[in-house]
Amino acid sequence: MNPIIVTTRKVMKAIGITLMLCLPVEFAQAEDALAGFWQHESNPVWLAMQPNEGVAIMVRNDDRPDRVGFKVVTDLVETGKANQWSGQVFAAQLGEYRDATITLKNENRMALTVKVGFVRRTVEWQRVDAVPDGSTAE
Repeated sequence: MNPIIVTTRKVMKAIGITLMLCLPVEFAQAEDALAGFWQHESNPVWLAMQPNEGVAIMVRNDDRPDRVGFKVVTDLVETGKANQWSGQVFAAQLGEYRDATITLKNENRMALTVKVGFVRRTVEWQRVDAVPDGSTAE
C-alpha cells in the first residue's frame, strides 16, 4: 500500500480520536454552565437545573410549597448553539408541557422562552449559590 495513504489514514485516525476525546469535555463544560440553582426574576421560586439529567426540578416555591420536587423542565438537551438548550417546560396556565428554549445570557442570567402559537413568553432567572431556607427568605 502507498506509504502516503497509510500515513494519511493514521493522521486522520489520530485527529478523529482527538476530536472524540475533546467533545465530552466541551459538552461537560456547557452542562456545567447551566447546572446549579436559579431564582425566578420576580417570584419566590427556585430551580435546580440538572442538564446532565435532562431536567430542572423546583426546589422551592414560597407561594406553592406543594410543587417542590416537580419537574419544571424535561427533555433538556443542547441545541448546538452556544449557551442554548431546548426542552419541554411545564406551562402552569395550560396544565401541560410546551417546547421551550433556555439561553444563558451570561454566566449568572438565564432566559427561559416558551412559545404557544403566536405568543412568546420569556422569564429570566438569576443564578444563586444556594437556595435559602424558609426562615431567611425575603
